[in-house]
Amino acid sequence: MTGVILEAKDIVRDYHMRGGLFTPARTVHAVKGVSLSVEKGKTLAIVGESGSGKSTLARIITMIDAPTSGELRIEGEKVDIARNGLTPEMRRKVQIVFQNPYGSLNPRQKIGDVLAEPLLINTSRSAAERRDMAMRMLLKVGLEEKHFNRYPHMFSGGQRQRIAIARSLMLNPSLLVLDEPVSALDLSVQAQILNLLADLQDEFKLTYVFISHDLSVVRYIADEVLVMYLGQAVEYGSRDAVFSDPTHDYTKMLFAATPRADVESIKARLARKKAA
Repeated sequence: MTGVILEAKDIVRDYHMRGGLFTPARTVHAVKGVSLSVEKGKTLAIVGESGSGKSTLARIITMIDAPTSGELRIEGEKVDIARNGLTPEMRRKVQIVFQNPYGSLNPRQKIGDVLAEPLLINTSRSAAERRDMAMRMLLKVGLEEKHFNRYPHMFSGGQRQRIAIARSLMLNPSLLVLDEPVSALDLSVQAQILNLLADLQDEFKLTYVFISHDLSVVRYIADEVLVMYLGQAVEYGSRDAVFSDPTHDYTKMLFAATPRADVESIKARLARKKAA
């Protein structure tokens, strides 16, 4: 289980904003020279507040947007969608799971059809094969056969995210980008989805890029952490190194503002609340 799945070098993304009647044209530097790499079977967490550039970087990694400059490689193959477009094979290698699963599911499609659709579009498998593979993936993410012919509105938020994860895995991707996948869920459901992701990673040797602002979640799931601030990578290293000895002032500020999630810290907070 070795080898680099994702490599990015000096990624820059600029947005040129047109001027208005009273405002001049300007350039927004959303990502400023970010480099990273992720080995097979590992999880890189990209952390930062809103506006830090982490979601823009995720769009570049998933080949939705092209970088202004820099180099992106997936399994060693250079990706340049601005010049060469995107081949179906490259598209299959990278899939994404969004924060809002309901917004990414067609409300008029039954769940079985939602899962089988990537196979219909990208493979030549028969209808029976597509159905069998969709059913097996549905069970793999903790849902039941009876859910196969139901519609998205009939599921809870956690179940919808399980469906979104299942759909992202139908084409056996090399890299899965998870953009705030649990931030809209209750804490108990968050834990279930994180455990599911860990189990799937072990079983399928998946590689994750996990976008989040929640450091307690990052500490649980990440192998390496990249902290972004105003479009720049200000901290990058192993999870244990970053959490035990952060070097950048912004990282230290993030940690100081995040309540600890261990049992003793929670008990202490409840005791202080009761005393107050």
